[in-house]
Amino acid sequence: MAAGTIVAVATGESHLARRLQPFTTTIFATMSELATATDSVNLGQGFPDTDGPDELREIAVAAIRAGRNQYPPSAGIPELRRAVADHQRAWYDLDLDPESEVLVTVGATEAIAATLLALCEPGDEVVMFEPSYDSYAACASMAGAVPRLVRLHPPHWTFDPDELAAAAAGPRVKLVLLNSPHNPTGKVFSPEELGQVAALCTAHDLLAVTDEVYEHLVFDGSHVPLATLPGMRDRTLTISSGGKTFSFTGWKVGWVTAAPPLVAAVRAAKQFLTYTSPAPFQLAIAHGLGLPPAALDAAATELAAKRDLLCDGLDALGYEVYRPAATYFATTDIAPVAPGQSAHEFCLALPERCGVVAIPSSVFYDPATPDAGRTLVRWAFCKRDRVLRDALARLASGGA
Repeated sequence: MAAGTIVAVATGESHLARRLQPFTTTIFATMSELATATDSVNLGQGFPDTDGPDELREIAVAAIRAGRNQYPPSAGIPELRRAVADHQRAWYDLDLDPESEVLVTVGATEAIAATLLALCEPGDEVVMFEPSYDSYAACASMAGAVPRLVRLHPPHWTFDPDELAAAAAGPRVKLVLLNSPHNPTGKVFSPEELGQVAALCTAHDLLAVTDEVYEHLVFDGSHVPLATLPGMRDRTLTISSGGKTFSFTGWKVGWVTAAPPLVAAVRAAKQFLTYTSPAPFQLAIAHGLGLPPAALDAAATELAAKRDLLCDGLDALGYEVYRPAATYFATTDIAPVAPGQSAHEFCLALPERCGVVAIPSSVFYDPATPDAGRTLVRWAFCKRDRVLRDALARLASGGA
């Protein structure tokens, strides 16, 4: 449940700080190497195999040719900060000052890291839901904070309200970190669930950090930002990015929106991480955020069809499929097709046996609970239809 690789010295000694030693290896690197070595279809990594709109790409190219290649402002170019504010107003009726309430970051991952570094003292606790995106625990550790985990349970990925209440009531709890739409499960938190989170934040005077990068890739239901709930506007830091919405994940353009004191705190940390991000990509994403709603909705419609293609195929092969309401990912339980095997064993063997790569969901759970997610596998469906059909055919022929 971590990223990065540490090369030890010849004696085997590691110089990595103790708090980061659980995060030295990543299943994503392992599976990508296996995909290359076995010429497998890679349904592990969560990025599309086609680019987004040509008009956005041409804006970035034109900006490079026009000389927009030096340091832009640390907080982000004015065009993007205004576009983010306009987007939040148009979609969610949230009024933001682009000067003081919007901060541009190098993707959402940097936004999360900078936020936790800015807001958490060593020993502070962060409530988060598991399975969780792999950078959350690592970012908390870099800040010296401690996760307080609340389990999401299949098939609908619900949580126990009493468990959440107990986690939020701890004396060292500083904030709640919420990811909706949720990676890896594809869950969209309901208004009732969001209300429970909001009630606990206001009752215990907690901040909320929301990762909403899949906000425009919802197939079932609708996305409701936590910041729109009563009492949450000034205690919520909302994080999103353009990479997922526009299928340009390598551009790494994200943002944080919040009340001025919170944005100022995050900016203080962010300026010593990357300082800024490339202006040409910021300009392109600013244009994308101004596209009409139908253009943004079209991406979700196309992706929903890919979800159904993969989920229907996996279901026909005998997997127990938890069909996602959003995101790039579907989760299956492999127990019906691989009795007795763990997802980790299954995924390591899959490239040689079938020529397909997927990710064992156990990496998204606390390593201290080794049986968590033991037979769950995450599959990425943000690929061309022919690639998904090829993967299903390989799985069928390989007996998986």
